[in-house]
Amino acid sequence: MPDDITALYRTVLAKEKGTIRKDWGGKVSVALAFPNHYRLGMSNLGVQIVYRILNQRTDVVAERFFLPEGQEMALYLRSRGPLVSLESQTPLSNFDLAAFSISFENDYPNVLQMLEMGKIPLLSKERPEESPFVMAGGVASFLNPEPLAPFVDFFLLGEAEQNLEPFVDAFLESGRQPFKRRDVLLYLAKNVPGLYAPSLYDVAYKKNGTLSHFTPSEKDVPEKVQAVHSPKGGFTDTGMPLSCITTPDTEFGSRVLMEVGRGCGHACRFCAAGYVYRPPRVYEEAKLHEGAREALKRCSQVGLVSPAVSDAPGIEEVIGTICHNGGRFSVSSLRAEKLSGKLLEHLEESGQRTITIAPEAGSQRLRNIINKHLTEEQILGAVRMIAGKSDFSIRLYFLMGLPTETSRDGDEITELVKRIKHRMVKESAARGKIGRIKLSVNCFIPKPFTPFQWFPMEEVGSLKKKQQRLKKTLVKSGGIVVNSDVPKWAYIQALLSLGDRRVGTILKGAHKLNGNWKKAMQLSQINPDFFVYRPKDLDELLPWDFIDHGITKRHLQTEYRLALEGRLSNICKVGECVRCGVCHEND
Repeated sequence: MPDDITALYRTVLAKEKGTIRKDWGGKVSVALAFPNHYRLGMSNLGVQIVYRILNQRTDVVAERFFLPEGQEMALYLRSRGPLVSLESQTPLSNFDLAAFSISFENDYPNVLQMLEMGKIPLLSKERPEESPFVMAGGVASFLNPEPLAPFVDFFLLGEAEQNLEPFVDAFLESGRQPFKRRDVLLYLAKNVPGLYAPSLYDVAYKKNGTLSHFTPSEKDVPEKVQAVHSPKGGFTDTGMPLSCITTPDTEFGSRVLMEVGRGCGHACRFCAAGYVYRPPRVYEEAKLHEGAREALKRCSQVGLVSPAVSDAPGIEEVIGTICHNGGRFSVSSLRAEKLSGKLLEHLEESGQRTITIAPEAGSQRLRNIINKHLTEEQILGAVRMIAGKSDFSIRLYFLMGLPTETSRDGDEITELVKRIKHRMVKESAARGKIGRIKLSVNCFIPKPFTPFQWFPMEEVGSLKKKQQRLKKTLVKSGGIVVNSDVPKWAYIQALLSLGDRRVGTILKGAHKLNGNWKKAMQLSQINPDFFVYRPKDLDELLPWDFIDHGITKRHLQTEYRLALEGRLSNICKVGECVRCGVCHEND
């Protein structure tokens, strides 16, 4: 390994607190790979949880890998050396396991790039016996792993706190046997809950291109792979979920990240996290206080992580404890109807200058279709409270291209934002200063295991026109910043979200063409529009139907129909209903 890479990594490590270094002797070696840059990977609490769980074991050594960038990537390209670990600068190919933690479909191409830089054959069927096993976990992989199926030896589906320890035990046991690679896959698939090895399943297609069957090719390999989730209580034997490493070189600075809840019970029909992390779990208030005190011992800044931070029990008191002990906190987003004056006071005290709320749609009709449980009155009430407290800027999240969306629904985004601005001006008049309004407008992408999985994505050209119209109208109002994603990249994300394993050929083509997706799709025998723009039949076999998250397909179909009728359904009431099947199965 060139000295300049080693020196660069030592500089990175010198800024960290909590890095774990272990002797390799007699241990299974795991390369914990995050397929994006260091600053994003170290901001991911899931990666930190896995790193801690693995290294708590005396029979495992886990070291980190990230996608190189900037000067680091230039050094690799110049030296043509293999990708090496951060902790000991050991090549990726020297590890027993290359374990990818994948949160976003857009990172799938980076998996291939890191494998190539690590000198590991891209296709699992081409790897020699001595090659590391390539595995993957993370929420993107247990929504739909199929586009990565040709490249990954096996996936671990579900939450790390529950499935990682049994997996490591079984992997160690397989190493004590005279097994070849396929024998190891068979042993793991038969003995580890939540483990899916794509090569052990036969897939066939109908003449119309849809799946005809998806079945195990070996005896005792499960037909349905059950994703393993944490218990309803949410608190596990692995301890309160806190980041174990802090460093200034992250999206959150040196904050200690603390999970205050997992999953979300508000049941928005577009949101995969709200379905595959069921039942939603919150930590007991006493545990939250305990976690906050532990975090403050290490850093004065705490980042609170949850899809719905304001749902955590006693969250105002927990935040108050942080502030009263000289600490500061930050939150990602808050539900408009859960805002309170006390919460806003603490946010101001902590120096947070932007409050994020997510109307998602401009019209009440569309908010009912997506099951948002949010009225315009509640949105404007939250804005009045925010603007009345301080000069907070407000970030608003909207989705564009939602099912049944019309041009009138788009116009209602504009009208709602104008009313929000008017309310902010009115409430801020006494101070003579108004916070800015920032819009983040993203294209709707159908996600597996949601009621919207059967809907197509809106065409790219149409989305572009809607974005341009919205920006043109709102910019004239002044004081409003509009940011939107790029529809052509949203199309790629939808392809990777909804595709089956045949999409792997397009993914490989784009990799070989240095990211030229347009050419890769043109050269492919597979029509990507088939996956992105085609409405699915409710009785169609979908690429991810072999995964069992406990949610019944009948429940998703019911929610799909309610959406078309514009009707709301109840939020999750854990333990009080069995509508979706999850609580029934867990009881």
